[in-house]
Amino acid sequence: MDMLQLGSHIVSSRLLVGTGKYRDFDETRAAIDASGAQVVTVAIRRTNIGQDPNAPSLLDALPPDEFVMLPNSAGCFTADDAVRTLRLARELLDGHNLVKLEVLGDQETLFPNMPETLKAAETLVKDGFEVMVYCSDDPIQARMLEDMGCVAIMPLASLIGSGMGILNPWNLGIIIDRSRVPVIVDAGVGTASDAAIAMELGCDGVLMNTAIAAANDPVRMAGAMRSAVQAGRDAFLAGRMPKRLYAGSPSSPVGGVIGASK
Repeated sequence: MDMLQLGSHIVSSRLLVGTGKYRDFDETRAAIDASGAQVVTVAIRRTNIGQDPNAPSLLDALPPDEFVMLPNSAGCFTADDAVRTLRLARELLDGHNLVKLEVLGDQETLFPNMPETLKAAETLVKDGFEVMVYCSDDPIQARMLEDMGCVAIMPLASLIGSGMGILNPWNLGIIIDRSRVPVIVDAGVGTASDAAIAMELGCDGVLMNTAIAAANDPVRMAGAMRSAVQAGRDAFLAGRMPKRLYAGSPSSPVGGVIGASK
């Protein structure tokens, strides 16, 4: 089976999904079941997983024994805040070390602050975390994060929540070509074709939240994303035909056809 390794975790689904922006936890669970995802992200600053014992917990809908939790530092704008948030997540999840690092640059674009991201990643790796890191599509900084010890590189396709799809496939292709760890497209996917394109380019997986949660029918869109990721992966492994300006030979051979000239 075509498995994906993320740190010490091995999964079969290459679609990773977020847990925010749904109507309620029931819809969250239904969409994630439809997606087939095994890895689910949790924004520690926005979602209760035990911080408030008097409020409903996401872990009741998505038990950690059924899913690989991926706590993230969404909403953090400094390295110190991100490190503090992910250390809290490790305590709440009984020593769970796989995390998604996000350090944002501003409230409007949610573009990553790369100097602070690099600083936080270095601290977290030294602290024993398995760090999957949201980053710009800069191949040099992606290599720096990999050399630092991050277990997955997660370049944005376009801005978080924009639904604009993959705006720079060339930079993404360089990162994929040079990386020795999984490359997961994170942010910007809007519909199933975006996910398929990411996988056809050679990405190891796709992470999304808004594209599913903000759809008119989140559960149906989750199923579409599941199919798109698998189709894109199969197409990548199969190897597409070369692109040509025009075909030098017909799709069907003419040799032996009645009336064909010799």
